[in-house]
Amino acid sequence: MSVIDKTTPNDAGSPSPRSARRTKVAEPERFALLGVWLVLIIAFSVIVPETFPTSANVSNMLGSQAVLLILALGLIIPLRAGDYDLSVAATLNLGAIVVAVLNVQQGWNIWMAVVAALVACTLVGVVNGLIITVFDIDPFIVTLGVSTVVQGLVYLISGSVTVSGIDRDLSDAVLTQPAFSIPVDFYYAVGLCVVVWYVFEHTAFGQRLLFTGQSHDVARLNGVNVAGLRRTSLIASAFIAGLAGVVFAGTTASADPVSGASFLLPAFAACFLGSTVLKIGRFNPWGTLIAVYFLVTGITGLQLMGAQQYVQQLFYGGALVIAVVMSKLVRARGERRRRALAATAV
Repeated sequence: MSVIDKTTPNDAGSPSPRSARRTKVAEPERFALLGVWLVLIIAFSVIVPETFPTSANVSNMLGSQAVLLILALGLIIPLRAGDYDLSVAATLNLGAIVVAVLNVQQGWNIWMAVVAALVACTLVGVVNGLIITVFDIDPFIVTLGVSTVVQGLVYLISGSVTVSGIDRDLSDAVLTQPAFSIPVDFYYAVGLCVVVWYVFEHTAFGQRLLFTGQSHDVARLNGVNVAGLRRTSLIASAFIAGLAGVVFAGTTASADPVSGASFLLPAFAACFLGSTVLKIGRFNPWGTLIAVYFLVTGITGLQLMGAQQYVQQLFYGGALVIAVVMSKLVRARGERRRRALAATAV
């Protein structure tokens, strides 16, 4: 997906402060999802006051989405560069299964098993990056094919059965509640959000990602190593997906070969919906975090009101469609604005 820069460069090539201020004032819609989220919280607190606004429910919502948030934060890295990675859910599965099999069946130390899982998942990103950039193939097709291969490896390694009994040390590392009765995996996810934000906003790599996502050809003509940058983003995505798999294994103390698939649609929904928040048209970590917890707020509230399990599919699927449509509208509006500015300059 392309990204839209909302500021007008001045003569030195940097955004004009006056233009940036006008843009912020003119775009209240970048806070729209926050407003809707607040309305949902108030509404559910009034409708189901005995269950929704309780500390136990808040703690459960925050902790239960840590794996999804970690996975989505990895996914926005190649998305920011204009590449889809459909292999992240299978890679998460691979990470969880490798940890479980090595620790439970092979007797490895849990932390050695974690390192091996992260290496295995990183190799998935290496394969994705090399095939996409060396042979210049659409990442959608490549990552879909690699995802299928990885899922086959997961079945092979696990014997198509759930592996349980993972060392409790891993569960303690991700489920301890250091503050406000919230599992520590939530704090890991927020910490990763800070890291991704810093890389995106304050490093040359992050700025090149943004430039590359706008146009691979233009970025290449301006001296950006587009192939190397795309490979790096896909490797980072796979590594973080493996990290999500490790956390997932720790939260359940087991791993099965199919559960990771359920994270793919929610991860994409969170990424695209997050691109409509704070920085419209750009994949950004804080928007992704807001989108993840906006979705779980709606789903949890409806379930507490008696809605069935299908509400998850309705919410995630609907959010993805709406976010993609909004992104299309944003791109069209941005293109019209650029043309208007160009005409004014002439």
